[in-house]
Amino acid sequence: MDQENQTMVTEFYFSDFPQFEKGSLLFFIPLFLIYMFIIVGNFMIFFAVQLDARLHNPMYNFVSIFSFLEIWYTTVTIPKMLSNLVSKEKTISFTGCLLQMYFFHSLGVTEALVLTVMAIDRYIAICHPLRYATIMTPRLCIQLSAGSSIFGFLMLLPEIVWISTLPFCGPNQIHQLFCDFEPVLGLACTDTSMILIEDVIHAISILTSVCIITLSYLRIIVVILRIPSGKSRQKAFSTCAAHITIFLLFFGSVTLMYLRFSVTFPPLLDKAIALMFAVLAPLFNPIIYSLRNKDMKDAIKKILCSWGFTVVQCSCSKQTNCLSGITNRRKTTTGMRRREVPENRNISSMEHQNKVQSASIREINS
Repeated sequence: MDQENQTMVTEFYFSDFPQFEKGSLLFFIPLFLIYMFIIVGNFMIFFAVQLDARLHNPMYNFVSIFSFLEIWYTTVTIPKMLSNLVSKEKTISFTGCLLQMYFFHSLGVTEALVLTVMAIDRYIAICHPLRYATIMTPRLCIQLSAGSSIFGFLMLLPEIVWISTLPFCGPNQIHQLFCDFEPVLGLACTDTSMILIEDVIHAISILTSVCIITLSYLRIIVVILRIPSGKSRQKAFSTCAAHITIFLLFFGSVTLMYLRFSVTFPPLLDKAIALMFAVLAPLFNPIIYSLRNKDMKDAIKKILCSWGFTVVQCSCSKQTNCLSGITNRRKTTTGMRRREVPENRNISSMEHQNKVQSASIREINS
């Protein structure tokens, strides 16, 4: 057919969402609750890090950035999913579809880079504790955070611009939960083999992040195995296991979705994988990365106490108030750390580094 006689597509239709009369409410309620938990949980983590001076260090700054990204990462797709579950018109405009793809993947790439930076930060803190303060300076942390965002948003821009120039002449049904490269490109009325170049670039970036994170945690585990205390070793392994769980959940689903090349999955499995990295991974991130951390929980309690939540005030009733309780703990922790400094100034540098490594791991587990 001549291209001039083709009718160009101006909107896409999500054909795999059930109608409201056929029980879509059963999917709407849990998805809505999950989205609310992700938003509230990540906002609490972000504000806790910004307002509590104890958390002003590289590790928690990266956690707050990651939480901020998670808020927008889920907001790009989940509200539209919720709308499609209750609306009769399950459509999205061509421009809206391009924007959803761009921001979803740009935020996802930025998150992957931030996870990589977090793994490097923990590697330096545990494996090179004596040099940590001189390496992870505030300036370097700002540069790493800004660089991750700039690279993440620039990397996807050429691909989205190229897709916007493609002709779409029908059909317009997207067999996925949100706009994604493969289902959208399958609707184009022209050859899209050029996308393989971008696929190779994506594969290289994903595999690079996976390799860096894997090597960092392998080195951390080796250091943990040298800890003489069995209890400290067990706590450190528990912390690493939680971090590795999120790493496998995020990068495992991304690998299955975007590194399979010519391999095809059943439609139901495709949607399950999409839900895994678009919904489930953001759901577990606040719990595993932050809410299991004692310092983070204390900071969140401090915020809730300042907002007048009586339930949280009851949990702080053993102290004069939340603020004074946290201040006392800081003084106690400072005193304990001072007492942990070896009295013998002739101690070997290797023994001193082992003590600092153990203190770093105890700080992570606190």
